[in-house]
Parts: sequence; C-alpha cells; structure tokens
Amino acid sequence: MEPLVRMVGIRKTFPGIVANDNVDFELMPGEIHALLGENGAGKTTLMNILYGIYRPDSGRIYVKGKEVSINSPADAIKLGIGMVHQNFLLIDSFTVAENVALGFAKKQIRPDIEVKRRIIELGERYGLKVDPDAYVWQLSAGEKQRVEIIKALYRESDVLILDEPTSVLTPIEVNELFSTLKKLKSEGKGIVFITHKLEEVFQVADRVTVMRKGRVVGVKRRDETSKEELARMMVGREILFRVEKKEGEKGPVILEVVDLKALNDKGVLALKGVSFKVHSGEIFGIAGVAGNGQRELIEVITGLRKAISGKVLINGIDMTNRSPREIGLLGTAHIPEERVKMGIMPGMDLAENLILKKYFLPPFCRKGILDLKSIRSNAEKLKTEYDIVAPSIRVKAKFLSGGNIQRLILARELSSDPKLVIAAHPTYGLDVGATEYIRRKLVEERDKGAAVLLVSEDLEEILSLSDTIAVMYQGEIMGIGRPDEFSMEEIGLMMAGSRRMKVIS
Repeated sequence: MEPLVRMVGIRKTFPGIVANDNVDFELMPGEIHALLGENGAGKTTLMNILYGIYRPDSGRIYVKGKEVSINSPADAIKLGIGMVHQNFLLIDSFTVAENVALGFAKKQIRPDIEVKRRIIELGERYGLKVDPDAYVWQLSAGEKQRVEIIKALYRESDVLILDEPTSVLTPIEVNELFSTLKKLKSEGKGIVFITHKLEEVFQVADRVTVMRKGRVVGVKRRDETSKEELARMMVGREILFRVEKKEGEKGPVILEVVDLKALNDKGVLALKGVSFKVHSGEIFGIAGVAGNGQRELIEVITGLRKAISGKVLINGIDMTNRSPREIGLLGTAHIPEERVKMGIMPGMDLAENLILKKYFLPPFCRKGILDLKSIRSNAEKLKTEYDIVAPSIRVKAKFLSGGNIQRLILARELSSDPKLVIAAHPTYGLDVGATEYIRRKLVEERDKGAAVLLVSEDLEEILSLSDTIAVMYQGEIMGIGRPDEFSMEEIGLMMAGSRRMKVIS
C-alpha cells in the first residue's frame, strides 16, 4: 500500500540548533500515527515542514506517491493536509465563524448561516461547544483549541495533524474524539497524533515514531512496545509516572477567596460567589472544563481582572483589585495559562525575562540604573539551576521550546521563595520529562511551606498532586474535598454540572 505521506532525509536548522537531522517519517492510509518526543525534540518542526510553515534545508516530501514542494499552508491545504497547532493560529479580532471560514470558503464572502450551522453541528457532534459569534480574544485557551480542532474537522483533510488535541476535553469528550479519529481512520484518512500522554498512544495509535534531539530514535507498533519503553526512548532515562510526595502539613491560611464575583470579557457574570481557602503546605487543585470561570478566577486573584464584589485575602491582607505588582511583592508567584502571551516577553532575552518582576529592586537596579553584572549572574545561576536548555542567556525567549519557556517562567517565579504559587495549566502541552519536572517543583514548593493553587483540566494531574480539590462549573464551586473523597464518576458529573456535592473541606 502506498503511503499518504513520506518524508525522506528531512534536515532543518535554526541559528545554533539542528531541529531535524536527516529525519524519515511515513504515514499510511487508515493509520493513526503518534509522534512522541520531548519539547525541542523536533517533532513540531517536522510537522510544520509538512504543513508548509517551514521549508526544509534538504530532504524530500512525497504525498500519495508524488514528490511535492510545500511552500505554504495554502499548498498543504490543496494537498489535503490539515493541522491543529499547539500555539493557536487564530485571528483575535475575528469571530469563531470568520476564523473557521478563513481560507476555506469557496467564495470570497463573509461567513454565512451555513458556516455557523456547521460549527454548531461539529461542536455538538464532537463535544467541542463554542459560540460561532464569539470573538477569539474573548475565549479561554481551551476554547481556542476547540476552534482549531473544528477548523481541521471542517476542512475534511486526507491527512490530519493534531498537536495535543485532548488537553481541554473531559474524559467523555476524549472518548468521543477518539471515536471520531477511528471513524476517519476507517475511511482511509491518515492522522498524525502528537501527544505527551502516553496512555493516549495505547488507546488510539497504530504506530509510534519517537524523536529525541532532532533525530528519530525508533518506530514501534503499539502492540510491540510499552509505556516505560517509550518514555525511556523519549528522554534517554527512566521516568517516574507517579508523583512522589509525602503527606502535606497544613499551616495557616495564605489565600482566602470570599464570595467572589467577576465578569468575563463579554460582560457576562463568570464568577458567581466563589469561596475557598488555601493553606500553607497545601496544593489546592481546581478541576473543570475550560470556560467555566477558571481563567477569570486566576486573573482576579493576580490583579489582572477587576472583581465586582467579594474579597481576595493574601496573608490576611485584603488585596482585592490591587495591581499585579502589589500582589507580586506580597510573595505571590504566577505561572500563567498562556505561557508565551502572558508569561514572557518573546523579544527579550533570558536574562531580561528572568528579572521582569524585580528589575526595579536591588541588586538588579541601583539608584535607577540597571546593574548588568547582577542581571547576567542571576540569569546564569537560574539557567543552570532550572536546567533551561539554550545556547546562552542572550538568546531571545521566543526561540525556546515550550518546555524551556515553562522552565524560564518557573525560574523567575519560584526563585524568590514565594508564599503563594498560582499555577494555571502548568504542564499543558508538555512532554513527559518536562511534566515530571514541573510537577516535582510544585510539590517542592508545597513542602517548603508555600500555598499552591493549581488549575488544570488534566484530572490525573489534579488527583495526583492535590491535597484538596474543588470542581468548577459555570462560575460556581460544585464541591470541595480530599481527592479520596470523590469518585471519578462524581468528579465527572460535577464537571458537567449534573451534580453538586457537599463542600467537605
């Protein structure tokens, strides 16, 4: 049988980095092919070449047996190749319908009723509910990813590349998506499935290609390998799949949220009287599907959004509607949901990014003048301590992989020994090595006495890391308790708004 896609000897370099080093990749009709590798391993670069975003320095690409030159995404689309990117390629000032129709409409007209009808139909069919008339800038990260998935499904490509497509779906929606992928597979479509969740490989993939440091280290059939072997191939060492943590020792309340109410970007009430407490030495996890008030909650606590009523108390001090700088100076660390948009200045180098919260304080600033020696010394120390992989501290942050951007943010936020750590989707889209590292750092902060507020749509992460969990639905807390006090079924029902549990914490 002839491959849908065959990539031969692909090489791609960037300044100081060999992203793809003589890579071969093959996708067969009716195959779901998982692509695994640490962040920076070159897998996204390889797929960006197939989708026409990058051009290879050397190598050949064949689509349905014919050698092709893919110079742009438009070329890829014409060849029947679609891609859902990890970093969203949406136009913020356009509506969902306009983004979906852009580039796909047969006539140069604005999206009409038919486009919106198809979006609603696809949303209901695949559990990807989103308002066709909403502007992209109003959406959460999870909702934006749903739009990207709908765009790919709307296109009905023969080759579909999915980069972390399940990160914002409930378990039921994941199963529905997998059913859809299997249906597409049965119709002869080829699917490239990039994921850091090894369990998903064994649920849906037929074959797995593993990349490390720009090279393919192995291609395995699903039934010929194991989770442990794949992880070892990815990172070159053994990976612990469980979070090792001792019983936490709760101290005094560090964060208290009292009857908090706030509006979303559309002016609709997003938080409807949210109340909870987070203690020193505790990880408090909030579970829920994206778009249920988690984003607004984090933004109100960190000073990025105004509350219309209620209180945010940090160390007993009322910090409601205070500025992010004031909240940060009180010992609050913020690991944001959108690490590139909110967590770094992409055009600044590592050294500059690492002092963004304290550039105006000694030893980095003396009498209004920046101390470059102290800034560089701090950067070299943190680059080593947090194992940030970059050629030098002068490299611009935008050239780092996702995992190294997150390490950069962790280094800046945790190096000041915070009393309160607010982590929003800290391992979203990251590989097993980076995920293990970040989870371990959060537990270390808890063990040092910090209060950790963790927001994640990854139920496994919430249950394994948290000492206390809460579930949010449509701006309300549906239940609070210890992880062992809820069954998975109860958590799922609360996430869907079908059941409200007694608050037992």
